Amino acid sequence: MNADNPTLDLACDLIRRPSVTPADGDCQPLLASRLAPLGFVAEPLQTGGVDNLWLRRGTTGPLLVFAGHTDVVPTGPAEAWQSPPFEPQIREGILYGRGAADMKSSLAAFVTAIEQVLTEHPDLPGSLALLLTSDEEGPARDGTVRVIERLQARQETIDYCLVGEPTCVATLGDTIKNGRRGSLSGRLTVHGIQGHVAYPHLARNPVHELAPALAELAAERWDAGSADFPATTFQVSNIRGGTGAGNVIPGSVELLFNFRYSTASPADSLRHRTEDVLARHGLEYTLDWDHGAQPFLTPRGTLVDALVGSIADVTGVQAEVSTTGGTSDGRFIARWCRQVVEFGPVNASIHKVDEHVRVADLAPLARIYAGLIRRLLASAGTPA
Repeated sequence: MNADNPTLDLACDLIRRPSVTPADGDCQPLLASRLAPLGFVAEPLQTGGVDNLWLRRGTTGPLLVFAGHTDVVPTGPAEAWQSPPFEPQIREGILYGRGAADMKSSLAAFVTAIEQVLTEHPDLPGSLALLLTSDEEGPARDGTVRVIERLQARQETIDYCLVGEPTCVATLGDTIKNGRRGSLSGRLTVHGIQGHVAYPHLARNPVHELAPALAELAAERWDAGSADFPATTFQVSNIRGGTGAGNVIPGSVELLFNFRYSTASPADSLRHRTEDVLARHGLEYTLDWDHGAQPFLTPRGTLVDALVGSIADVTGVQAEVSTTGGTSDGRFIARWCRQVVEFGPVNASIHKVDEHVRVADLAPLARIYAGLIRRLLASAGTPA
């Protein structure tokens, strides 16, 4: 144990455990063993090959949950890393390793913050819990959503939840996520007639037919956003068509696209508006929709204010409250908990080669989490 920085010690232990989605790498048993002496009861919930864990201490409200994932994305070519991705190394004050930022440092800080607060307040009122999954970086079908379903089935209420996603941009404490945009994806196939490029009158080119409709979709102003959300965006991620030959008109073209949308444009509205554009251009098409996430928002109130205050106490930074970025498991928790926020270390290196965090940020991160516990529970806070 690193007496000077137990968060660093635990983060390194977690990084050493390869846990590429959906593997947990025995990270969850490690965290459960650390918290068992403090009265946390472990409830493993394995679904579809995914390891989930619910760890709770206490039976009364309010309940504060720290949520996170033990899985990490693949490393890519190991030889591209300056050091082996699952062998944590510190160079010039930076901790390197897959999962260092996303999000094993946050998991370590959860545990050391809880240890610190319960040492000071062994009779802490209310309840604390950890919700852990190994399926956040993957399909996310058998992870956090399944735990929430289990909690709902037995009417186990969550009052506050902090998700340990790396949210900061340049310095620890600069950004909190108090919501996320929704995600709506489409797989569009425009059907034509294959033929020889020299005889276009005997064929029908679906790429040519799609182009004007795509230009209209790309130029569309879907909404202006709101005070809490940026404007909805439409982005094409893939276009596939043709046989690979230069003299064949393709018989079809496939387009993958995604909306990141605000509460100003419900998902049904985006679907209908898209289909109206396609219909106006007379396309013969099939379109499959995948609604990956509903938007969610936690307004300023008990949880957001407590986290902003704890960050200011520890770092002196006044955090920006934001809803930008991608989706997270907060979208599942927000269905059952009215107050959900995300906060973790600087995210500049996540999913990259040589993923890293600043060692100097680890102890303050734990102190911020500890301060949040004190503000919500030790001060006898009640849900707003």
